[in-house]
Amino acid sequence: MSMNLDQTDPSGSTTPGARKPQPASSGLIDIAIRYGFLALLVGLVIFFSVFANGFAGPRSAVFIFQSVAITGILALGVTCTLVVGGFDLSIGSVATSSMMLAAYMMVVLEQPAFVAIIACLAMGAFIGLINGLLIVKTKVPDLLATLGMMFLLVGLQRIPTEGRSIAMGMTLPDGSTAEGTFSPLFLQLGRHRFDFMLENLLPAPVIFLVVIGFLVWVFLELTRHGRLMYAIGSNERAASLTGTNVNQYKIMAYVISGVLASIGGMLLAARLGRGDIASGTNLLLDAVAASLIGFAVLGAAKPNAFGTSMGALFVGILLQGLTMMNAPYYTQDFIKGLVLVIALVFTFSLSARKAGGH
Repeated sequence: MSMNLDQTDPSGSTTPGARKPQPASSGLIDIAIRYGFLALLVGLVIFFSVFANGFAGPRSAVFIFQSVAITGILALGVTCTLVVGGFDLSIGSVATSSMMLAAYMMVVLEQPAFVAIIACLAMGAFIGLINGLLIVKTKVPDLLATLGMMFLLVGLQRIPTEGRSIAMGMTLPDGSTAEGTFSPLFLQLGRHRFDFMLENLLPAPVIFLVVIGFLVWVFLELTRHGRLMYAIGSNERAASLTGTNVNQYKIMAYVISGVLASIGGMLLAARLGRGDIASGTNLLLDAVAASLIGFAVLGAAKPNAFGTSMGALFVGILLQGLTMMNAPYYTQDFIKGLVLVIALVFTFSLSARKAGGH
């Protein structure tokens, strides 16, 4: 005969196996964990709408979307490496290298846009493959491997032009003039605008972010491969014991990161119409911030595509609002870092408190 462990004795006390009632504060903690960040996001929008003149308008929204599109794509790549317990510090330099390669292929080598796009995607995949192999085969820690790749690419992308940006009609190191041009079709990838709020304003890169974000979300959340990647990040040894090819999935995560970074670099080249050597300076920091803020969205406490997209939007809103309030540029990184720390401490401290309460 089975025994009901949830019964109480006549005095009203529970038996040793009885389930303890949850305190009322537990429900409040659950709500704070799940919706605290979204409430902060809404509060930020309301604050800037009141105190930053012109913030609450379609053109301001367009600037925000445009600023977060490329950052968000890179952050989704970082998210894939975080899922398997890794971290990719090379994404900013991969994006800048992709931008320079696209410009070099079309302006200097006079290749069509299709060839430039294929070359950039192949470069991103190859760099991701090298990162992955360094980490899983030579056992170099992911931070060191990708940091080394970052410095390597920063130097490599400057060699062909001796440190100059690439633009149409530029003078090459050998004294000749570059006669190639950016393909108009390629430029449309970064400059075309779609209707938004009855105006022709929505930049094409935003569409790329939405599509890529949806695909990454589907891959990570709804496919067997995505679940296995989460399992690896949660407990690599346990995942290996179940027969999962841990090394293969880790390498795949870095290849995805490299490809997404190369897409971001191409979109930046298409938007600028040149290969600007200094344009990718803040890409790494903003992408990392977006991917880490994503941990706090809906109390996920894990890397996830939806949270990363919301994190990128949050960073864009914060920077746009500060700019419109004429905040000094040198304070923006400080405020961005402060918000990131608060969001993560808030989420993980509440999550730990909730777990301890159980």
